[in-house]
Amino acid sequence: MGAANIKLILTDIDGTILPRGQKLVSERTAAAMQACIDAGIHVGPASGRAITGVLPVFEGHEGLCATALATNGMQIYVDGEMVYEAHVPADQLAEVAAFCERHADEGVGLIVFEGAKVHLVSGTLEGLLASFPSYAEVADRVDALPDYPVVKANVFCRVDEAATRKAFEDVKREVPGLDFSMPMDGFLNMTPKGWNKGSAIDVMCEHLGIGLDEVCCFGDAGNDIEMLAHVSHSVAVANATDELKAVANYRIGSVYEEAVAAFMERLAAGEDPFEG
Repeated sequence: MGAANIKLILTDIDGTILPRGQKLVSERTAAAMQACIDAGIHVGPASGRAITGVLPVFEGHEGLCATALATNGMQIYVDGEMVYEAHVPADQLAEVAAFCERHADEGVGLIVFEGAKVHLVSGTLEGLLASFPSYAEVADRVDALPDYPVVKANVFCRVDEAATRKAFEDVKREVPGLDFSMPMDGFLNMTPKGWNKGSAIDVMCEHLGIGLDEVCCFGDAGNDIEMLAHVSHSVAVANATDELKAVANYRIGSVYEEAVAAFMERLAAGEDPFEG
């Protein structure tokens, strides 16, 4: 089945439709997403960001986030309604905090979110600034893990591929009760065991009454692997990691070329970008 069958489009944000260092999606990308919505297709972001971090990226076009997978599928929205929310188990989060303390001399740290607030639980602000500047700009230091249910928490480390890979392998081994992914150098996502963007698609499809063959997904990094592996209409941008490209069935130009926008424009026009 080709373009005429697509009922849902989900796209990663950072590195897929938003170049690193930029804060807003381009007008072309916003217009392409809106054109698909106008054509009767559900469209939205599928990001490691919480919804409070997604909305500012679409400033002026917040309606494009009415359908979304936020926090790697921990928060699922359809037509402006939250239909699912998961939490990081408190005991597992405590194990991550202990892991970060053990590896503090390697630049490892932990941030925990409370809505739009970013709490620095361990590690240095300088380390977080190198890893994810926009989070460092608003982070505040706390002395203990929160007592509220946590939807989003991240491990950060030194910003190079080897350090990120080591932190990834170490935390997987030392905290086996959670799943981890690498969206970018210096940063790790965590989700409950077995939960990821791919799992979240099943919830969204059930809510919309559609099949996986009616879903198109775009991505670039480690936290997109399960999502792209889960659907047949899976598209990797040219700047994607090798691991991501290996599971994608289609490849397009890079984030810097607005390749996802060009692909969506063709879908909105009723063309079949999956051919040729």
